[in-house]
Amino acid sequence: MSALALERPALAPRVRSLLARRGPLLVVLAMTVYLAATAKGFLGAANVTASLTQAAPVALVAMGLAIVVIGGGDDVVVGGIDLSIPATAALATAIVSDQLTTYGTPFAVAFALGILVTTLLGLLNAVLVGWVGLSSILATLAVYVAVVGITRVVSGNRRIDVSDPLVVAVRDTRVAGIPLAAVLMLVVAAVLVLVMAGTPYGRRLQAVGGNRDAATFAGIPAQRYIMSTFVIAGVVAGLSSLLLVARGSGSSPGIDERLMVDMVLATFLGAAFTRRGTVTVFGSVLGALFVALLSNGLILSRVANAWVDGFKGVLILLVVAAAAARTNEETRA
Repeated sequence: MSALALERPALAPRVRSLLARRGPLLVVLAMTVYLAATAKGFLGAANVTASLTQAAPVALVAMGLAIVVIGGGDDVVVGGIDLSIPATAALATAIVSDQLTTYGTPFAVAFALGILVTTLLGLLNAVLVGWVGLSSILATLAVYVAVVGITRVVSGNRRIDVSDPLVVAVRDTRVAGIPLAAVLMLVVAAVLVLVMAGTPYGRRLQAVGGNRDAATFAGIPAQRYIMSTFVIAGVVAGLSSLLLVARGSGSSPGIDERLMVDMVLATFLGAAFTRRGTVTVFGSVLGALFVALLSNGLILSRVANAWVDGFKGVLILLVVAAAAARTNEETRA
């Protein structure tokens, strides 16, 4: 038997492992190279700046989802997930916009009201998952549907324009050439990364997500830690409302739908940027930046919006399939 034939059985698993861990990243890098060569201005300052502004609120909600996944485990079927984050962020955006424009509420009060509502919704998710015992995907999907309806009532299913000076400042200000919205996002990211990497809470949460049974045996109240992630996700969704209002100069119907696609894609695509191929807060930020950059690049290439959304859908399938393959590989090992 030839040496080549002997190597084939060993080579195939390595190829499958590489595709499972780095397949989505390879696709994104290939698309980046293609767009850099074909889309005029793709790597120009204007497109990079626009991408940073577009990515900022997506990165925030993706970080919220990342925290939930880290605590509940990154198995795409039974792990941690919070599908309600885009809807709660959209509700906070509508509340802030309505309070500022319709009632003339001071910005600090309007913003605090939005965060309070999203935090309570995060607490509702925690109760449904931690106390009632619903699966996270079903509980948060139900909350998503309910919150979409509430948002339509609050906004009257209409666009609400906002001209508050602080919102305009967040939209238009640059700090050393970087959009202020991106700077604020990076501040939140730094805080969350510090919490996850440098505090007992973060280390215990990662232990719960890595092996819930072992964490419980070690004396960590796993269920309480998992519940806390939904509350954190609610707070982060509320924070994202400032960037969403600034990015859109107000609130528009249906922003939750696109935010959902971008959030899921950014979170799980970000796993491909990490050494172990797991969801992280920092990875979700990188994922959001690449999603925004590729979206704008496709538009610069005169690709219709429907095809851009189709590309995102295919990429979501790839990242979820890669995550499932990674989980199966670890189970077999």
